[in-house]
Amino acid sequence: MLRRVTTTLRSRRRDFPGWHMVWTLSATCTVAYGVLFYAFAVFVVPMREELGATTGQLSGALSLGIAVNGVTAIWVGKHLDRHGARWLMAGGSLLGAASVAAWSRADGLVSLYLAFVGVGLAGAAVMYEPAFTLVTRWFDRDRSTALLTITVVAGFASTIFLPLSQVLVDRIGWRDALLVFAVLLALCALPQALLLRRAPSDLGLGVDGDPPHPVVEAPQPRDPQEVSLAWGRRPVRLLAVAAFLESLSGTVIAVHLVAYLRDDGVTAGTAATAAGAIGILSVAGRIAVTGLAQRVGLARLAALMVGGQAVGVAALLLLPRGPGIATFVLLFGAGFGVMTIAQPWLLGRYVPVRVFGSVSGRLASVVGAGRVVAPVAAGALITATGYTPALLVVAVCSLGAAALLVGAERAHA
Repeated sequence: MLRRVTTTLRSRRRDFPGWHMVWTLSATCTVAYGVLFYAFAVFVVPMREELGATTGQLSGALSLGIAVNGVTAIWVGKHLDRHGARWLMAGGSLLGAASVAAWSRADGLVSLYLAFVGVGLAGAAVMYEPAFTLVTRWFDRDRSTALLTITVVAGFASTIFLPLSQVLVDRIGWRDALLVFAVLLALCALPQALLLRRAPSDLGLGVDGDPPHPVVEAPQPRDPQEVSLAWGRRPVRLLAVAAFLESLSGTVIAVHLVAYLRDDGVTAGTAATAAGAIGILSVAGRIAVTGLAQRVGLARLAALMVGGQAVGVAALLLLPRGPGIATFVLLFGAGFGVMTIAQPWLLGRYVPVRVFGSVSGRLASVVGAGRVVAPVAAGALITATGYTPALLVVAVCSLGAAALLVGAERAHA
C-alpha cells in the first residue's frame, strides 16, 4: 500500500497542481489541528494556576470553540461550493492567528471565551472539511490517495504539537508559547493564498490532471433545493448518524481515558503513553483502510474497524490490566481514524460534487454536535455511576455506527 501511494505521488505531484495543494493542505491542517485543538491540553495547567479557574471552566472555552466550529461549518460548506477554499482558508489562518494571540493575552474567563469564539470560527475554515471539499473537486481516480496523504500527515498533529507545546511552555511560558503558535498559523496563509484554487478548470485542467472534459468541467447551475435533496437521501442520513455516534465514542475516550486509567491504578506515564498510542494507531488504521478498501469495500471495512472498537472496550473492562490496555489501544486506535477518511470518501459517492461542500458542512455540524455533547454527558454519567457505564455507552455507539455504515452502503446500492 505504501509503495502504491509513493508511486502515485511521485508520478503526479510534479505535473499536476492538485498534488501541490495536497501537500499544502497536509501541512496547514497539521498546524491547524495542533494549535487550535490539541495544544489546549498542555495549556490548561499553567492557565489554571494563573487565571484561578477550574479545569472544567477552562475546558468550557474549548467546548465553545467546537460548538462555534460546528455551527459555522454550514456557512463554510456553502461558501466552498460557490467560491472555493483559497481565500477562506487563508483568511481562516489569519483569524486563527489573531484569536490565538488574543488567547495569549486572556486575563480571565470572559476574554478567554471570546478568544475561543475566534478559534472556533477559524477552525471551521482551516481544518479537514474545506480540505476534503477541495480534494473532491480536484480528484476522482486518485481521490483516496489524496485524502490518505492529508489525513496521515495531519494525523501526527498531536504527536508533534503536544510535546512542542510543553517544551515552549517550560522555556518561555504559556503566553509567549501561544504567540509563537499565532505566528506559525499566520504563516500558513501564504501557501494557501498562493497555491490553492477552486477547481482544475480554473487552470484549464481536468480532474486528476486529465484533459478537461467539456461536460464535466462546464459551469453547472445549482438548484436551490439540490442541497436539501442530497442531504435528505437515505445513505447520507445514515452516514450522518454513524458519524455522530462515532464522534461521541471517540471524544469520550479522548477526554476521559487518561483519568479512567489513573483511577484504575495505572501510572501517569503509562496512561499518557496509551492515549498517545491511539493517535499513532489511528494513522495506521487510515493506511490500512485505504489499502484494503478496493478489495473489501470501504463501507464494510470501515464498519468492521469501527465495530472493533467495541471489542476493544470489552477487553479494557474484562481482561487483566496489561493485556486489556494493550488490546484496547490496538483495536480502538485502529478504528479511531477510520471515519476521518471514510466520511468524505463515502459522501463523495453519495452526493454530486457540486453540492459536496454544502452537504459536508451540514455533516460537519452533526459531528461537531457529538464532540460538544460527549464530554459533558460522559462527565455527568461518570460522576453519577462511574466509568463502566460510560465505557459501555462508547461500545454501543461504536456498534451502532458500524451497523449504520453498512446500512448506508446498502441504501446507496
